[in-house]
Amino acid sequence: MTPTRKAQLQIHFCVLLWGFTAILGKLITLPALPLVWWRMLLVVAALALVPRVWRGLRAMSPRTMLAYAGIGALVALHWLTFYGAIKLSNASVGATCMALGTVFVAMIEPWLTRTRFSKRELALGLMVLPGVVLVVGGVPAGMRAGIAVGAVSALLVAVFGSLNKRMVEHGDPLTVTALELGAGVLMLTLLAPLMPLLFPAFAGPLLVTPSAHDVALLLGLALACTLLPFSLSLVALRHMSAFAQQLAVNLEPVYAIVLAALLLGEQRELTTLFYVGVAIILAAVFIHPLLGRPHPVDPEVLGTAEAKG
Repeated sequence: MTPTRKAQLQIHFCVLLWGFTAILGKLITLPALPLVWWRMLLVVAALALVPRVWRGLRAMSPRTMLAYAGIGALVALHWLTFYGAIKLSNASVGATCMALGTVFVAMIEPWLTRTRFSKRELALGLMVLPGVVLVVGGVPAGMRAGIAVGAVSALLVAVFGSLNKRMVEHGDPLTVTALELGAGVLMLTLLAPLMPLLFPAFAGPLLVTPSAHDVALLLGLALACTLLPFSLSLVALRHMSAFAQQLAVNLEPVYAIVLAALLLGEQRELTTLFYVGVAIILAAVFIHPLLGRPHPVDPEVLGTAEAKG
């Protein structure tokens, strides 16, 4: 097997594992806040056992560490709103909202990275709008709050992904991921007392021990769906073109929606309009690499975002 073919199989396996994040988020009974706090804490604890992470921290300047910590706060808010969207709706809706991340990146990244804005990418954003309208119309009224929260989560991906791209040369990916998620744990810990007032639907006690069922799912979420695919993808991305990377990674919402139908039976909760809207959004996502020169996938975004595009 050639290195390129092996890398393609590896990255598709990673994307399949990432597709399970929405499923596990729905199955875990914890509210969004403790779910995200435990997931981030478990990932940081695992990364703390890696000597490479500590070497990377020692080599990083305080100013750079502070910048990554600020991005980590955005990562925490992204995960909080992602799982909040799933709790307010379902895994299919949450995964569909994450597909908007590619569109938001196309529109926001030029401002944050000081690159030229593309009219073709503006057209991409306009193409998605009918799909969003159909998705909203294709879900029960009680799930529409989940769509709004999911769109905010996708917007946060675009912001912190673009900021990471500005700082891509300033740290080792594993070290950056540990630093960002560690800062996210700290921010959520400080935010927890205010959550019942700000976002009561997301709130929940942090220090209550999860049930055995939730512990097993949280370990799967942190280790099998975060650290394992992240580490494997760092190897695979060395042997793939930027175009192939983007196309493979953009399959994540497809896998998540299929898994939600097979494992959770969510297709019974949604109408045909929803799936037509999903098709339009995903068409725009897959057209995106064709509009211009694709960028290599940012490793830090792979480690910290549910929208990997």
